[in-house]
Order: sequence, then structure tokens, then C-alpha cells
Amino acid sequence: MKLKNINCVIVNYNDGDRVIKLIEQIRGYSCFDQIVVVDNASTDDSWQRLKALQDQKVAVIRGEKNGGYGYGNNLGVTYAARVNNATHAVIANPDVEFSQKTVLSMARMFDSHPDAGVVSAVMEDMEYGGLGYGWRLHGFTGELLSMGPASRRLFSRFLNYPTSYFQGKRAAWVDVVHGSMLMVDTGAFLECGGYDEKIFLYQEEAVLAWRMRTSGFRTILVLTESYLHSHGASITKSLSSQTERQKLRHDSAMYYMKHYLYINPVQELIARLWFGVILLEIRAAGILLPRKG
Repeated sequence: MKLKNINCVIVNYNDGDRVIKLIEQIRGYSCFDQIVVVDNASTDDSWQRLKALQDQKVAVIRGEKNGGYGYGNNLGVTYAARVNNATHAVIANPDVEFSQKTVLSMARMFDSHPDAGVVSAVMEDMEYGGLGYGWRLHGFTGELLSMGPASRRLFSRFLNYPTSYFQGKRAAWVDVVHGSMLMVDTGAFLECGGYDEKIFLYQEEAVLAWRMRTSGFRTILVLTESYLHSHGASITKSLSSQTERQKLRHDSAMYYMKHYLYINPVQELIARLWFGVILLEIRAAGILLPRKG
């Protein structure tokens, strides 16, 4: 494997316990030149507790506001690239677990695929069960169908890659991967603009995939490696209401459709009506579907 400077970026907002647990898990990984922790202006004692962990291996920086997932990770990757000269960065949610072997396997993909901008591994969902692979970027209709609890199941064969696409492969090209743990080429990330900071949460995976593809970079899913994700553990800590989280998801989806799918006013009306149906369906079922990423 070619010599790389790999950093790990972790964003915190009032979730110090999980962030500290992850730091302690990966602090000894020799693959990381540095761990960059971004505190998104926490209102609890997270900043003080995390700052106390700072040393040669761990850098702790603070954002000016709680600007959301994209804001924090953009800040972290920019710091990793421009201050630490990191060539690659693992972007990790606080509620994940992964091995050094997985990081090294992901890093090797960049050696043989110079057009790769993002590499990830299979996500093992600890809360809902099952495995999370990559998925296709959707147009307007596909985006709507992928959000509905019933429709995403009924039309799954059209929305997702078929199982046969992944069989017998060690890695596969995909459009989008889950945002809970992935590795980016920092140069590609900065060139494409990173995450859209006008989206606070949700839809960030599609934005990054769209921006990477537009800039000429591709995404790889390593099928021989996986990581654990305690789905939504960090999100529910700051957004405990299911309805609140779903409405935020709808706001992010609407922004994405307007600014990346370029929908017209009629499509916007259809989307808003569809979001209303989804809220009724979720309230009736008493559940909230897991988010992508």
C-alpha cells in the first residue's frame, strides 16, 4: 500500500460518552496519524471532557455553532487536510465500531482505483439488524419511493442493486454508501465541495455522492469488510421525537430535490403531499424507519 496520511474525523454534539469510547477504541490504531474531534458547540460538558484527551494523537477543535453533520465533518476534513496534511480521512459517527484491518482494506482501494473519491465497508446495523450495502442515486420518483415505509419495500428491486450485483465480488462500484463510516480522499472531498452545510442532517450521503460523481470521482464498497453501527444512537440523543426527526428528514429531502434534482413547482407539491402521507403512515404504525447512513 502506498504511503498515506490517514486521519479519523469524529463530530460531537452533546455526545461525549460515545465519542470518548470511540477514541479509546481507535487511539492505538497505527493506521491513523491523527484523530480529529470536532465539537459542534455542545451545550453540555463535552467540550471540556474531550479537550482533556488532546495529545499528539488526538486533536480537538470547536465549531462556532451546531451547524449539523455536514458543517462538522467539513470542518474536520478541512483541518485534517490543511493542518495535518492528511491524504485520506475516515469520517465516523460516534456510534460505530470498526477494526484497523477494515481501515487498511478501505485504504488499499485507493491505490488500485485512482478515480475513487469515497470507499466504505458493509454496515452491520446493531439496532434494526441486517446489512447495509450501497444504493443507487435516484431521480425524483425514486427518491419519493425510497422514503415511504411501504413503498421502499414494495419497490426495493427497482431502488436497490440486486443481490446478484454483489455476489462473488470483493468490492463493487456503487453510487451511494451509508454515511456512518466511510473514507474519503481529502483532495477529492475538498475539490467537490464536501457536504452541503445548508442540510443540517439526513440526505448527506446523496449530496456527497452527487458532488463526487459530478467532479469525476467514484464510490467503492468493500464487501469483505464490515463495521458495526448502533443505528441512530447519537441522533436520538439530540432529537428524541420521532416526528421531529421525520420532519427534518423531509426538509432535507426537499432541499436535495430542489437543489440537486431541480424539481419544478408541481413536483414540489407532489412531494409535500407524499411527505404528509408518510407522516400519517408512521404515526399509525408507531414506528420510524432507520435512516440511511
